[in-house]
Amino acid sequence: MDYTWDEFHSSLLGNNIPELLIAVAGVLALLIVITYVKKKEGFLYKFLVLAGLVAGVLLIIVSIDTYGYWDLSTTIIAIVAGFALIIRPFRDVHFAVILALLVGIIVYVLLGGLAGGDLNALAEGWPRIIITFMAAALVFMMANFIESVVKLFAKILNAWPILLILGLLCIAEGICVYMGYGSVYDMIDQELLKEYLNSVTEE
Repeated sequence: MDYTWDEFHSSLLGNNIPELLIAVAGVLALLIVITYVKKKEGFLYKFLVLAGLVAGVLLIIVSIDTYGYWDLSTTIIAIVAGFALIIRPFRDVHFAVILALLVGIIVYVLLGGLAGGDLNALAEGWPRIIITFMAAALVFMMANFIESVVKLFAKILNAWPILLILGLLCIAEGICVYMGYGSVYDMIDQELLKEYLNSVTEE
């Protein structure tokens, strides 16, 4: 008998898959850090990055699907960890250039479809090339800005000391949620934290 999505969703929650997934993502983050420090050009490192990509995608999907099931702090940790694992293999890929070229090709082809009509002048020669170039340039500028912002956060989260902390946090978070203790954030003495922050700001 085929599962419905609601039944599949209930099965995920009933078997504690979301909690296990966030812990697995944390373990992968730690392994990525270890192999990166030891031998970042090795096959094991590349394999772990690929595994981290898959785990990151699943973690994001599960985080969105189970919204409200976890505490907000757990959801945030899961989404940040998922983003860090997903973006790692693509840190040096220039998506803005690829997207601009794709849009340029599409615009060039679409303009060709205007041939023989009232806008025939735009379907050939320099007007067609200029419009294609302008469309591609506009998309590139917009996409490049977004890409720069995303990659800035990606570089911060994928710096190995940050990724190490994030991995440990995910493991602790997964264990806490699985054991029924709530989020790691809930276990922090809030009053003590406020006193510490106040002392730091006063200094």
